[in-house]
Amino acid sequence: MRRGNRRLSLGERNRKKIPNVHPGEILNEEFLLPMKITAYRLAKETKLNPTRISEIIRGKRGITADTALRFSKFFGNSVEFWMGIQDEFEIQEERRKIGPELEGIRHYKELIKA
Repeated sequence: MRRGNRRLSLGERNRKKIPNVHPGEILNEEFLLPMKITAYRLAKETKLNPTRISEIIRGKRGITADTALRFSKFFGNSVEFWMGIQDEFEIQEERRKIGPELEGIRHYKELIKA
């Protein structure tokens, strides 16, 4: 939200500067590479199509509930972790796309005051 002095809030500055990290990058950098697991091996162990894993890693595809369930079982973390990073990615992408439009939407309480 712009303030009276026309400066960006800290949150707005951060959203504009920090690149949005795709869940596939997290999968690759935080899990596969350190664990020395190939995309093919992950696909085989999770019973997913290797193309699906490759597309997730390359940022061409998102993590679905089905994929999150399989990843959580394989890596031993929660389904919510995988769905959470996907949700956060999608929210940030939309916020960047429609941010100016959102600024023009008033809170319903402003309608009551008017």
